[in-house]
Amino acid sequence: MQINADLQKRVVVDSNALSWLPSPLPGVERRPLERMGVESGRATSIVRYAAGSSFKAHMHPLGEEILVLQGTFADEHGSYPAGTWLKNPPGSQHAPSSPDGCLLFVKLCHMTEADTNTECIDTLQGQWQPGQVEGLSVLPLDSVEGTHTALVRWAPGTHFSAHRHMGGEEILVLEGVFQDENGTYPAGTWIRSPHGSVHQPFSETGALIYVKVGHL
Repeated sequence: MQINADLQKRVVVDSNALSWLPSPLPGVERRPLERMGVESGRATSIVRYAAGSSFKAHMHPLGEEILVLQGTFADEHGSYPAGTWLKNPPGSQHAPSSPDGCLLFVKLCHMTEADTNTECIDTLQGQWQPGQVEGLSVLPLDSVEGTHTALVRWAPGTHFSAHRHMGGEEILVLEGVFQDENGTYPAGTWIRSPHGSVHQPFSETGALIYVKVGHL
């Protein structure tokens, strides 16, 4: 299955408008944002676990990244409430579940073998740093070989200068409304901008976004 598989094209998806599709196991559904190939290939999705559902133990040949959006996610290593960011490196394995149900943002098979660290960050307790312009706050999550991942909070009325995305940029709007000269993006919007693309972002009402750059 190929979904938004051309990384040279800019893609904007309202994840809230997508239909839920079944996964291989009952109780786990997905809204696919991008997919390259078979079930084990590169993919980005919104994933929903019904209360009490679980997934069989499986390996991540090229890693997995999870941001818990709602509820509590769990595996044999621990329980992860909303706001937790997880990175399981290439070759890792786990058996995930959710006792009470949860909603996740999940990226699969997008890492390199050099990305060897396991990470678990409670973003609700994280140390935010000032951004490059007044009104921006940044919570760094990860940085490996030119790929950088962070949460970025935009105060109302914040504007950023036009800039080019070397290696591309991926955004999931978590709260509020994010904007640029191309459009307005409410919470739930996923944006993938290709290598070399340019935009001038801002937020009139304020926003919280997940951002990954340099991986495309």
